[in-house]
Amino acid sequence: MVERTEPLDESVREALASVSTATLTTILFNKGLRNCFMRDVHPVRTGKRTMVGPAYTLRFIPSREDVDSLFERDSRTDLQRVTAETVPAGAVLVIDSRGDASAASGGALLALRMQVRCVGGIVTDGGFRDSPEIGRLAMPSFHRRAAAPPVVVSHHPQDVQLPIACGGVAVIPGDVIVGDDEGVVVIPRHLASEVAMLAVGKEKIEAFIAREIRLGRPVTGLYPPGEQALKDYETWIAAGSPEHGPEWRAR
Repeated sequence: MVERTEPLDESVREALASVSTATLTTILFNKGLRNCFMRDVHPVRTGKRTMVGPAYTLRFIPSREDVDSLFERDSRTDLQRVTAETVPAGAVLVIDSRGDASAASGGALLALRMQVRCVGGIVTDGGFRDSPEIGRLAMPSFHRRAAAPPVVVSHHPQDVQLPIACGGVAVIPGDVIVGDDEGVVVIPRHLASEVAMLAVGKEKIEAFIAREIRLGRPVTGLYPPGEQALKDYETWIAAGSPEHGPEWRAR
């Protein structure tokens, strides 16, 4: 079994960072995994690098007034703040907020601390406060929507590194989390290498298909690729995958 804190192989990370979540969900669907794309979880700000890393999980339960106080939180023991100091570099912090964005699941200072510690990204199915500041960080971040009220209004951090739900998807510590401008997908760790390889191959052939469409070729027999299209693809690969070439003409 893969250790929960084991870093992701760099070649796998690079491959996953080069493909889209749309491609990944198709590959996972073909493997029988339908529920792997988080629902109602969006980039705090689009246009950032693709987020890739093993999941490090934090679970919130509803807050309770006799337990949670904004003015009595001890950063040495408060699980939310301790997690910001212990989530491994390269990992993605995934927070189960029960889909509740009535109060924050985190704010800009903790996010900044995690960026300084080289954390790979942060995800919640709740909301972040200070979301404009979090959006300006280089570290990718995803939430349901902005939530200005402090965490104790709605959330109590209960445990870390246990299986959770986020955006309606099961997340097991160590699962590979990939996020882009469309959203966040969860890849079972034992499938990550194979899924990465298949996704890269799929996007390569789709780049060829897109090129042919731009040159005027109809989609019939091209998407999905038929026998002739596959032969043409192999020729294109052998030629070094040129972006431009002789205009395609119907045979």
